[in-house]
Amino acid sequence: MSVRQGLLALLAEGPKHGYQLRAEFEVRTGGTWPLNIGQAYTTLQRLHRDGLVEPVSGGAEGDPERFELTETGRGEVTAWWETPVERGAPARDELAIKLALAVTTPGVDVRGIVDRQRSETLRCLQDYTRLKMPRHDAPEPSSMEADLAWHLILDSLIFAAQAEIQWLDHVEARVARAALSAAHTAPTEDDADTSAARGTRR
Repeated sequence: MSVRQGLLALLAEGPKHGYQLRAEFEVRTGGTWPLNIGQAYTTLQRLHRDGLVEPVSGGAEGDPERFELTETGRGEVTAWWETPVERGAPARDELAIKLALAVTTPGVDVRGIVDRQRSETLRCLQDYTRLKMPRHDAPEPSSMEADLAWHLILDSLIFAAQAEIQWLDHVEARVARAALSAAHTAPTEDDADTSAARGTRR
């Protein structure tokens, strides 16, 4: 998630200072993407530079500086809600790169890499699933929206983990088929002896 767009969306609800934005961002995304205060204020400075937010005047002396959206900033938020997230060039996936290099590097135990990664992804999947288990204490009405947001993020993480496990199974099967095919097409010692004998007769 873009921190820039996330902070703009939060500011659309009313003026806030950096500490408020940081706290709300983490609560409403379930703490999945921690945001440090330096990043929050750096982003605010850039938004101010770009004419999307402006300081709120009239605050008490010593209070943190609050910011609000400009008209341009409100237009930016509206455009973000209405524009689908682009799925063009994929982000670099360390696991995909790791396996792509592993299958082309002699002596690397590809199956071992797949097994270890599958165990790690299964562990994460179990953790996410436990977090989704119903709580004994029902959420207060004021926290139900945040609870829904957290569950939506958990759903996304669960689906991603399930897809990764399915892909790892696919990788394992493809590698096994490739190894079997290579074994069938590789020349045997008998083939080599026959070829040598033919060469001698010539």
